[in-house]
Amino acid sequence: MTEFEAETKTVTDTAAKVDAFRALHRRRAPGDPLVLPGPWDAASARVFVDAGFAALATPSAGVAACLGYEDGQTPADEMFAAVARIVRAVDVPVSADIEGGYGIAPKELVERVLETGAVGCNLEDSEDGALKDPRAHADWLAEVRHAAADRLFVNARIDTFIRAHGGAGPKQATEQAAEQAIERAALYVAAGADCVYPIGAPTDVLPLLRSGIQGPLNVHGTVTGGPAPAELGELGATRITFGPGLQRSSAEALRGIAADLTK
Repeated sequence: MTEFEAETKTVTDTAAKVDAFRALHRRRAPGDPLVLPGPWDAASARVFVDAGFAALATPSAGVAACLGYEDGQTPADEMFAAVARIVRAVDVPVSADIEGGYGIAPKELVERVLETGAVGCNLEDSEDGALKDPRAHADWLAEVRHAAADRLFVNARIDTFIRAHGGAGPKQATEQAAEQAIERAALYVAAGADCVYPIGAPTDVLPLLRSGIQGPLNVHGTVTGGPAPAELGELGATRITFGPGLQRSSAEALRGIAADLTK
């Protein structure tokens, strides 16, 4: 196979994975959301695929921990390299959490993601602990969509539930966050986002979000102690991701093993 033929095959294979990934989000039955485990390295990715999962979604915080960084401190080059290693290790579609885009211009950002072999990306709408202007962020997402065309599945993270809401009480803050999330979701979907992710949304507001948001809805799942994926699906989730939860659970298990070795 020539270099040109190999490159063409890679592009074709990635395009097929993007189509397959999009199809996984369509017509999900209530109680049957798409569950996307979050691998932090090649070995964990293989574990999840061997368990039967049809696709994966990397968590930036989990990858950061694996590389020895705090969440949000991983250099872009190292994050892209880590994603590429995960993609190479498995045959299923992999979506990449690339935080806020690392300050890279949309066209270059899209090409950097595509170079890893990832089929999608997660992009958040806050920076340095503060929410970005929703319309400006929507314009930026539109540039990402224009550069990507149909080559990437864009998951737009909405951070209204995890950012401060002034002096509002808990109930009022949640109501404000839900209202803002629905407003932002409309802007982001109009800009070309394939899915929206109101991270940190309490379970009891999921039906409200589902009724007010068009298109697939990503919900954060918990490894232990929270609602099962099927329950979250019944409440309106199209897909479930876990952030760094799986990596942290793995690290906790390893701490237990290490402690046993000292006895």
